[in-house]
Amino acid sequence: MKISIGISARHVHLCQKDFEELFGKDYLLTKVVDLNQPTMFAAKEKVSIITESGRIDNVRIVGPIRSYTQVEISKTDSYKLKLNPPVRSSGDLENSESVYIEYNGKRILAKNSCIIADRHIHIRNCDLDKYGFKNGQIVSLRVNNDIKGATLHNVHIKATDEAYFEAHIDLDDANANFINDGDIGEIIVE
Repeated sequence: MKISIGISARHVHLCQKDFEELFGKDYLLTKVVDLNQPTMFAAKEKVSIITESGRIDNVRIVGPIRSYTQVEISKTDSYKLKLNPPVRSSGDLENSESVYIEYNGKRILAKNSCIIADRHIHIRNCDLDKYGFKNGQIVSLRVNNDIKGATLHNVHIKATDEAYFEAHIDLDDANANFINDGDIGEIIVE
């Protein structure tokens, strides 16, 4: 089964409390562009991710506001920050890394917020039976291109009520295998 691939660069999701501490109570995120996943958008606002050993500036905020703060980075980013975040599904933050998030001189400590997002496929709950998948199922994703081809394992099926059918990988996976945003892969059920 063929599927479009989306590449996810480092980004931050903020909860209301943390957002207000950084930007103020009456501030609203400024939408730059809608993302493929329903309701999600890339915001104009960018923050810095900081640890005692490093920092990464100009990290995009992805809206809308969530019920939890989450920082998603790549393994390459973790070397710069000198962290060892776990590879997890979004929202699975227990015992993850803590980082500071800074905007315009204001800084918050985001405890248990930093992960490397697992490879995953977004699908609507109502389409699980249609495609023969189960939420949480692990599949592989084969990508054939003219430069490197690859089969990426440990890809999680992530079902929600509203979703755009798309595979998400991080920038390290994309760069290592010469995969571009919008390339087509094939889901392999093992």
